[in-house]
Amino acid sequence: MAGLAVIMFIALFAFGGELMGWRDPDGQVQLALFMSFLFGIIAAYRARG
Repeated sequence: MAGLAVIMFIALFAFGGELMGWRDPDGQVQLALFMSFLFGIIAAYRARG
């Protein structure tokens, strides 16, 4: 399941603008995607421990 999440994150991060049609000249959407992925990792780590 983690592998699927990583693949989906990379696909959205790299090709999300083309696939979803958003415009991101300042990189704010990519920053939001990265931060949500990072916070998801932190939350999962804390839930296990």
